[in-house]
Amino acid sequence: MGQKINLLGFRLGTTQNKKIRDYIKNYIKINIRISSGIEGIAGIKIKKRIDLIQVIISMGFPKLLIEGKPGRIKELQMNLQKKLNCVNRKLNIAITRIANPYGHPNILAEFIAGQLRNRVSFRKAMKKAIELTEQAGTKGIQVQIAGRIDGKEIARVEWIREGRVPLQTIRAKIDYCPYTVRTIYGVLGIKVWIFVNKE
Repeated sequence: MGQKINLLGFRLGTTQNKKIRDYIKNYIKINIRISSGIEGIAGIKIKKRIDLIQVIISMGFPKLLIEGKPGRIKELQMNLQKKLNCVNRKLNIAITRIANPYGHPNILAEFIAGQLRNRVSFRKAMKKAIELTEQAGTKGIQVQIAGRIDGKEIARVEWIREGRVPLQTIRAKIDYCPYTVRTIYGVLGIKVWIFVNKE
């Protein structure tokens, strides 16, 4: 019986975490006009205590959220608290900046997705992404795009690799991100592997 209660608590916690993450991503997408199409969210960490929910947003370009409309974070905090219906818990949002944004697979996948939405050739988008990662000082990158690329009738998989990406060994520290993008031709799947360094 105790195990069932624990499992139920775990499920409720994970669904609440998903709600928080989805709400933050949607808020940034709707309220912030981004010319490049990159929201720049690398990750959202959620720490929970009895009386507090601490949300840490890791961003590549935090100026997008901080600058512009004053009190944007406070507004997000209040709206999220209403959405979650947290009466006994205080919600706190903090923003941290990533040193090399294009060294993170989430931001890089967002960049490629933005390029594909704007009908840029997939090869150009992948090559540009590799250039940006090289500037960030990574050891290797692999990018894969699957689906109806360039509106072709038959779906296919295209990939490109630069540097070393040792996927066979668990010693290598590799960051990975799967990402889906809706284009006028249908849904494309983007996968990005970045080899940071050896542990």
